[in-house]
Amino acid sequence: MAARPEIVDAHHHVWDLAVRPQPWLTTSAELAPLRRAFSIAELAPQAAAANVTASVVVQTVTEPGETPELLALSLTGPLIAAVVGWTDLAAPGVADALSGLRAMPGGQRLAGIRHPLLTEPDPDWLGRPDVRRGLTAVGAAGLTFDLVLQPSQLPAAVRAAAALPDLTFVLDHLGNVDVGPVTDNAWAASFADLAALPNTACKLSGILGVPATGPDDPHSVSGDQPASVAHLRPYLDLALECFGPDRLMFGSDWPVCTLGASYAGVVAVAVALTSTLSEAEQAAILGGTARALYRIST
Repeated sequence: MAARPEIVDAHHHVWDLAVRPQPWLTTSAELAPLRRAFSIAELAPQAAAANVTASVVVQTVTEPGETPELLALSLTGPLIAAVVGWTDLAAPGVADALSGLRAMPGGQRLAGIRHPLLTEPDPDWLGRPDVRRGLTAVGAAGLTFDLVLQPSQLPAAVRAAAALPDLTFVLDHLGNVDVGPVTDNAWAASFADLAALPNTACKLSGILGVPATGPDDPHSVSGDQPASVAHLRPYLDLALECFGPDRLMFGSDWPVCTLGASYAGVVAVAVALTSTLSEAEQAAILGGTARALYRIST
């Protein structure tokens, strides 16, 4: 019997509403179950049970106080091996801000920057000269840039990645595509365009808790083992075709994933989806790609 793969969770969050509000949680009634604190102490035993040996914690708000807290949190236990934080990319002193973050406790764990494009009213925010200057500084610092966006924003991401070949762009959640029986052709075309650029990678995340037909479907993944992953396989197949296993990585999107599945269930879906691949391909998607892109050595 093959050994259980050691897994890196390349995408999860933590927050404490008593410390810092999360305004995005008030935008939809569906998010109500997430309106409480989610801590690393809650996640750690679930990760250990799922054989997740390292993780990447990702920003949730555009406030300068959050990233130092995430960096410090990475020093409190073995699970968090990298941090994708936030800084104001449009500010003139981005390089100094990044240096300042790296000088803080846990600063050696800073691996990337993310800005929630989902909330930007400007469809070409990534094309603004001040933002491009900030992105250039991120690349010069040896950090990645995580893309969290709507499918309609993918073409702007393609333009930015093409213009900044020295910066690695990481697409979160396959570009937030809606999982359905028919693939969105516009999303698929832009997804392929982004993948055609060598300085891009993608997270197999966000879709892993989506049930086959709905929340009441008997094949949901609310338990620890998925009954069916067939509805997700076309999305994995396209991601593999476009990015390949060395630019594709698993992320749980905990605790957002708990709206549709347990942590164990999401990990089980990722393992089941990749089970037909070679051991080398499985190892890349479940851990190796994240270790390489986010410089995880633990």
